[in-house]
Amino acid sequence: MVDYERLFEKIQDARDVLRDIARVTPLDRSTTFSRMTGGEIYLKLENLQKTGSFKVRGAAYAMSQLSDEEKRAGVIAASAGNHAQGVAYAATRLGIKSTIVMPVFSPVAKIHATRGYGANVVLHGTVFDEALAKAREIAEETGATFIHPFNNEDVIAGQGTIGLEIMEALPDVDVIAVPVGGGGLVSGIAIAAKHIRPEVEVYGVEAASAAAMRESLATGHLVKAERLDTICDGIAVKQPGELTFETAKDLLSGVVTVEELEVTRTLFLLLERAKSVVEPAGAVGLCAFQYGKIDVEGKKAVAVLSGGNIDMSLMGRVVAKELFRLGRSVRLRGTILDRVGVLNRIIGVVSASGVNVIEIIHDRADPDIAPNKAELTMVLEIPEQSALDALLDTLREHGFQFEVYED
Repeated sequence: MVDYERLFEKIQDARDVLRDIARVTPLDRSTTFSRMTGGEIYLKLENLQKTGSFKVRGAAYAMSQLSDEEKRAGVIAASAGNHAQGVAYAATRLGIKSTIVMPVFSPVAKIHATRGYGANVVLHGTVFDEALAKAREIAEETGATFIHPFNNEDVIAGQGTIGLEIMEALPDVDVIAVPVGGGGLVSGIAIAAKHIRPEVEVYGVEAASAAAMRESLATGHLVKAERLDTICDGIAVKQPGELTFETAKDLLSGVVTVEELEVTRTLFLLLERAKSVVEPAGAVGLCAFQYGKIDVEGKKAVAVLSGGNIDMSLMGRVVAKELFRLGRSVRLRGTILDRVGVLNRIIGVVSASGVNVIEIIHDRADPDIAPNKAELTMVLEIPEQSALDALLDTLREHGFQFEVYED
């Protein structure tokens, strides 16, 4: 039986402790997502938190509760990145040595940031759970205090301060959507929000390819996810904690899942319309609103954007793919005579059309192409469909046959 009254008191204490460590992040109304969903959508911008995610709250509060002897022994944690940075930053602020075990395939930006905050980083395993086992092993060997990323009352209390901030900024909120990995964030927010306003609905949101909490709730006991095939590395956890599972079972209105391509489309909209850099795991709550996984029509709803530590190469791929999906970038392919001046003529036509050329591939080596011809592929930036139609017509008028190519 979880003592929610006591945990709520811890959350209130955590707010005081964190006052000079963590930011009170903005709650920003989104016109774009409100219009898309029919609700009144607010974004809790934890991507603007120190270290780039909410994790600093729980880590800092947990370490503030250590004895002097435990602080001298140092702390150790396991994380795919955000908890790592939170522990490293808070430990350095408190003058505590920290070691972080991270999966080998953690985003490079998160590894570098964790080291930059002063932690000793150990890379081990391919998924979080393997790194977790290694961290516990090192804790036994060194006597360092293990700071669990989610199944820890003090960590949950620290994360719960977000719930207090939401309720103070929007007292009549109807729905809150929270990313779920191990469940510490959603547990803390649910405890705080439902203590203040019992009728508020709190939903957890997972990646469909890492839905351990949903499966655990469906079966009534803890279940390990069979696979963790998701770009949402921040919530790629095989199994929630016992404490977070019990809290989710008691307090959540449900746990829903979102697909990978749905997440990338939400990320793109956040970048283009909300001007917010958010990592995939941090966007799943808003994604659930956007794709109707949670009904928010006519309701005041908050999506917790839990982090902004996205790998830059991934961001580039997300943007590129979405531009092609939306038809704002296109590939044109055609076969041309391999003669002097032909390529220049084509480039002249394209340039005169006002369409921007991103890339040109001129292939004369393909054995399936006649010796006097070459295959030309152009990647173009198109302002609107009519501009593409006009360009294709103009190319045909000049004797060049090109078609939109989708691989």
